[in-house]
Amino acid sequence: MKNYTLLALPLGGIVLALASAAPAPEAPGRVPVVVELFTSEGCSSCPSADAALRELENAQTVPGVEVIALGEHVDYWNRLGWKDGFSAPAYTERQRQYARGFGTGSYTPQAVVAGRYEFVGSRTGELAATVAKAARAPQAALSVAVSGSQARVEVRSLPAGTPAAEVLLAITEKGLASQVGRGENSGRLLHHASVVRRLLPLGRVRADGTFAATAELPLAPDWKRANLRAVVLVQETASRHVVGAASAALQD
Repeated sequence: MKNYTLLALPLGGIVLALASAAPAPEAPGRVPVVVELFTSEGCSSCPSADAALRELENAQTVPGVEVIALGEHVDYWNRLGWKDGFSAPAYTERQRQYARGFGTGSYTPQAVVAGRYEFVGSRTGELAATVAKAARAPQAALSVAVSGSQARVEVRSLPAGTPAAEVLLAITEKGLASQVGRGENSGRLLHHASVVRRLLPLGRVRADGTFAATAELPLAPDWKRANLRAVVLVQETASRHVVGAASAALQD
């Protein structure tokens, strides 16, 4: 049994408990690779990208890889005829951060793989190939476990030479769809890859490459718990490269 020294810290409504010890490493398995899709229900070219990511997420056909889909619906299409109910300014700002690093403008549908590569999200072949390439990069050792309305997050190590990094927690929901009434997709029933419902910063990784916290999960009553996952990202603060990820289902 390990002994923990706990310190409760309030952070944006989240309670973090920092621990001084970490569990033993887990057996190796599939490499988690995060695919962020910046999309909008108001964009006529986005449904094909959503379909490509949804297919990859469901089929998991990239050998040795666990594809973690993060559908992030931007809000700058909302003024053009249809307000996307899953959109939020935070996802628009996250895309802008990537755009500054890539030297591109913000556009939809944009896929960002492991924070390292970006391209038009409907390019199915490029999507699978880029996921496979990203999986070859060194990965952080981390885990997330969910109990009730709390997620326990632990980072045990970072790849050698990793600069300052932060830990983010996303809550995603699978199986969402919308009947669009106006705008470019008027009359269409749109099915989505896993949609990010919340994206929360948990804190910075320590200088020794470790991090531990227990976070309260802010869940809305209309979300279907059986379709929810907690996804943890370890992301370099300067380059925005995602150097590790893990996810866990929220059980009833």
